[in-house]
Amino acid sequence: MDKNSLVSILINNYNYGNFIAEAIDSALNQNYPEIEVIVVDDGSTDNSREIIASYGDRIKPILKKNGGQASAFNAGFAASTGDFICFLDSDDLFKVDKVTAVVNAFQQDKTIGWYFHTLELFGSQLDQKELDSVSSELSGIYDLRPYILRGKLRGSLPFEVNIATSGTCCRRSLLERILPMSEETRITSDDYIKYAALGISKGFISFQPLARQRIHGNNAYTLTPGIEKLRAKTQILTACQLKEKFPELSKFSNNLVAMGISIYWKIGSIEAATQKLLNTYMSTINYLEKAKIYTKVVYYRFIRHRLNTFGFKK
Repeated sequence: MDKNSLVSILINNYNYGNFIAEAIDSALNQNYPEIEVIVVDDGSTDNSREIIASYGDRIKPILKKNGGQASAFNAGFAASTGDFICFLDSDDLFKVDKVTAVVNAFQQDKTIGWYFHTLELFGSQLDQKELDSVSSELSGIYDLRPYILRGKLRGSLPFEVNIATSGTCCRRSLLERILPMSEETRITSDDYIKYAALGISKGFISFQPLARQRIHGNNAYTLTPGIEKLRAKTQILTACQLKEKFPELSKFSNNLVAMGISIYWKIGSIEAATQKLLNTYMSTINYLEKAKIYTKVVYYRFIRHRLNTFGFKK
């Protein structure tokens, strides 16, 4: 392993003063020595900035007005200098050997652009039901570009895998193609980064949980009740960004739009700002594409739901 490769750990924070010190400590305590820790505070109104200041020059702080997670990602990446970038939510923790594992994988295969890994859930608000797990023997290099180009991702792997922000790592050269991103998506902005990465590069999926995701009852997304409207909005926003920056992935972005619309059909309402975005998106595609999108909407809303209800997985 090239010990000279610098790794940037980007921590994004908003009002998580109760947790941020643990997140920073987990980044600083990595057993890989060449790291820089960049903490972006997105206009917190609690004691977060006092805690960040207490670390002095051990970290690189960026204190900005509130603009959402996408703006924090943009600011953190712009300030970074590392060859590899690891994202960390301020309520999560890296395990001590996380960065070493990531660098090893990137150094062993110079052609992979991303490294995604699973997370171990913990916290007082965690339902003790075991989530589905996948054998670590399935860890390895995956090239999902052919599936994304055809507009598909579901079914491209022999298992289901959900990757959160704190399980996302990329080469700098790949992120330079993806960022900066639109700052309209205020949370779950990592969806755009992950889908873009999958569509333009092969990478490594690890089923070793190299980070811990805290479930504390105030999570912005994971295991949060009533999340459907946010999921629908995020899918449409992500689709708009993908189509604008990577038009070759339009089949995939069209499918994201269809999934978003199907959720809005289910819940019965759509925000005016999201409707405006959707109208703009639809104005850029032809009638055949629109017909395919609404065919997918009907399938997602009515047919697939019924297949799943009766025990069929499609």
